[in-house]
Amino acid sequence: MGGVDVSSIYRNRDLLVELPDEDAVRNCTPDFSLIKQTGYKIIITAKGEKVDFVSRFFAPTAGIDEDAVTGSAHSQLSPFWSKKLNKNKMTALQLSRRGGTIYCEQKGDRVMIGGSCVFYMKGDFETGNNL
Repeated sequence: MGGVDVSSIYRNRDLLVELPDEDAVRNCTPDFSLIKQTGYKIIITAKGEKVDFVSRFFAPTAGIDEDAVTGSAHSQLSPFWSKKLNKNKMTALQLSRRGGTIYCEQKGDRVMIGGSCVFYMKGDFETGNNL
């Protein structure tokens, strides 16, 4: 992870790596070829300075070195930080180059995620008789 100090590592759907602070997340310079060799997608996170928590998401195993804003990562981060901060509603910031603000709410075993997004695709789905 570029020589940053690691506070803790958790294995969920992806690896969740807690770093000591927001600057460590922001300044992390991962080796994507080494991450790819692990076979894991990796979320790095820390308590935020102006938001509840910050993160970055690396998925070279899926052909994406760093994702700009990742809903699936926040579905794992929300319960982690909800328990740690003793809060159900949180504001998060993904610190990728494009970055984004994510509003998370922990509702029992469900996670509600909101925020602004970039329109990606529009289309129609047709169902067949085999459903």
